[in-house]
Amino acid sequence: MNFSNISGSFRDPAGQVFENDDRIFRIVKKQGKNRYESIVNKGILEDSISNNFLIKTKEVNNEFKKYINEENCYFLEHEKLDYISYPYEWGFYQLKDAALHHLNYQIFLLKRGFELIDSSAYNIQFLNNKPIFIDVLSIDEYKEGEYWKGHSQFLQQFLNPLLLSSHKGLQFNDWYKGNLNGIKTSELNEVLNLKDKFSLNIFLSVVLLSRLEKNNKIDPKKALAKIKNKNKFSKNSYTSMLLQLKNWIIKLRPKEKKTIWDTYSSENTYKKEEEIKKLEVISKFSRENKPEILVDIGCNDGLYSFESLKAGAKKVIGFDIDINSIDRAYKFSQKNDLNFLPLYFDAMNPSSNLGWDEKERSSFKERLHFDAMLALAFEHHLALANNVPLEQVVAWLMNVAKKGLIEFVDKEDETVKRMLYLKGDIFPNYNKKNFEKNILLKGKIINKTFISATRTIYEYNKN
Repeated sequence: MNFSNISGSFRDPAGQVFENDDRIFRIVKKQGKNRYESIVNKGILEDSISNNFLIKTKEVNNEFKKYINEENCYFLEHEKLDYISYPYEWGFYQLKDAALHHLNYQIFLLKRGFELIDSSAYNIQFLNNKPIFIDVLSIDEYKEGEYWKGHSQFLQQFLNPLLLSSHKGLQFNDWYKGNLNGIKTSELNEVLNLKDKFSLNIFLSVVLLSRLEKNNKIDPKKALAKIKNKNKFSKNSYTSMLLQLKNWIIKLRPKEKKTIWDTYSSENTYKKEEEIKKLEVISKFSRENKPEILVDIGCNDGLYSFESLKAGAKKVIGFDIDINSIDRAYKFSQKNDLNFLPLYFDAMNPSSNLGWDEKERSSFKERLHFDAMLALAFEHHLALANNVPLEQVVAWLMNVAKKGLIEFVDKEDETVKRMLYLKGDIFPNYNKKNFEKNILLKGKIINKTFISATRTIYEYNKN
């Protein structure tokens, strides 16, 4: 049997995740055997799944009998996620919901005599608009008096990025991508001003821990326990600490900061009848193709993604560079319980292969498995705003999915005129004829719809 290891799971000596025949499996190793048996025998696995904390998981030992030995003790199958995303690709409210999911799960487990042994944000994924925990071997029995092992990690990977956005209005995504372990408490402390530090929560969780961290006088994980003069960190103290963090995070909001795309859907340069035409084209395309997973590049607040879902797309992954748009789209998806996941994405600097041996976190390109694509009012941002040659833009877009819709916006469009006002027209090859020529180099033009005198949507199929 061909086991394709999931490289992000290499850190866990208790188990290994692999893919086979489009299914996701986990081997429970000898080191994780007692831990796994404990969570199964005491009903934790079943309760966690039924309460929507943990991804659906089942034993499949019968399928792997010949591979079971002293070292490989159990084989589990996990529900396969449609798309793997990372914390640095989430909006503020997605990271906030992931943090609350982690804390709620910890509280749930503590009541039953168990705990999570780490606080990695990468152990949470999104099923459309809902966070779900994916690492069954991060659960272990709680021992009375133990301090929260993952406290420092939780601050770095969940709380600190949220505080950066809520107090300073700074987007955490690129900082987070630059340090996969999140934002260090000492670094956040440097960014916060005196007024921020008057908050008791911030003083205890940022200022004080930062000083202790810098001076190496005490393990930051144990700092709050020492501060509160606890000889033993009781289960009640542990639970109180989690609840305090939960109540604090619930109140956090991103600091309002208007972006260039905040009102794009309502104040763009095309007319209402043009938008209706676009929606009709998208509806027809989705109805005819019924993609399992459609990608919307430059999704903004999700208008066209939602139309695709209405018309027959099973699931949509949306990407946009504007974090306010991502937050709005995510909240709408939650409110209406849609199969839609919006993510932060800069096409000029997409997620690359990162981490150990450049394999721990997969690039945007390596995670491409979309059935169809929308790229409306997008290509000119690459070709004109960022000087990417038109042939490269078309080739890149057509590599995202084998079929889709791409909108071409020519130089007479008001948006493009604004874009070129200071830069000047230095793009002699940017025209509709060359655009069509480059599509035909890679595939076929199935349909061409004129939205306005300056905008055309092309339906393509890649060879």
